[in-house]
Amino acid sequence: MTPRPTSQDRPAPVSPSPSPADAPTRQARNSAALWTATGRCRGHEVVRRRGFVAVDGDERAGLRVLIQEPDLDPAELAEVAALVRGAKGPVNVEDPFSSTDLSHLGMRNWQMPVMLRPPGPVGRPALEVIRVRRPEDLQAAERIVIEGFELDGFAPHRPGELFPEALIEQPGVDVFVALCDGVPAGAGVSVLDDGIGSHYWVGTSPAFRSRGVGRAVMLGALAHLAEVPVTLTASKLGRPLYESLGYTVAAPSTWWASVPVAP
Repeated sequence: MTPRPTSQDRPAPVSPSPSPADAPTRQARNSAALWTATGRCRGHEVVRRRGFVAVDGDERAGLRVLIQEPDLDPAELAEVAALVRGAKGPVNVEDPFSSTDLSHLGMRNWQMPVMLRPPGPVGRPALEVIRVRRPEDLQAAERIVIEGFELDGFAPHRPGELFPEALIEQPGVDVFVALCDGVPAGAGVSVLDDGIGSHYWVGTSPAFRSRGVGRAVMLGALAHLAEVPVTLTASKLGRPLYESLGYTVAAPSTWWASVPVAP
């Protein structure tokens, strides 16, 4: 008699991948989850509406607006405009639908692709990658991201300002650090929300570029997301790496900013 398989014997269920047409909405929701968690950990005001989520921060963090629907109504557009005009610091607006025109607010804009990876196997990173649990590792990740993305608004470094210590306690939010010869060399953030994963702030310390650090960070973060679909918004430099890891372009995302910033 063949024994019945137990839950430990059965493979983990694999989440169905959304279609490319659904990817902008999935990316919008995931970005809102990250920035809502970040804003609350920083003690900043979070504004939630049907068509957008905004995190209104201080002079260094600025205002982040995440467009959530492709059809903001006049009242929502007026509220976004008021938030932009009243922002204490730099302004960044993410529109995965590329449907909201904010040109009247005097901001520059550019496009980057939303990319989608279906559930599937993940290779092992060539470098050691740790999931951050200690404050000193979180501070190392913070410094790497500030340097890697040239976030001059967060210089000089104030520990816990970009990545508050409480962030790694938020459900679904993880920070990863890649080590090169025992030294923190790369970092990134992943968010798992409503069955979809996404990646943010994947960066490498300038001293360790062109050594496979970014790939290691991505593989380390993907290891716990292999059974779910994953989205991200890709920079021009990052796109070849993401394509090599199984991501494909789903839709263009439009970004608006008062100052240059990387996603």
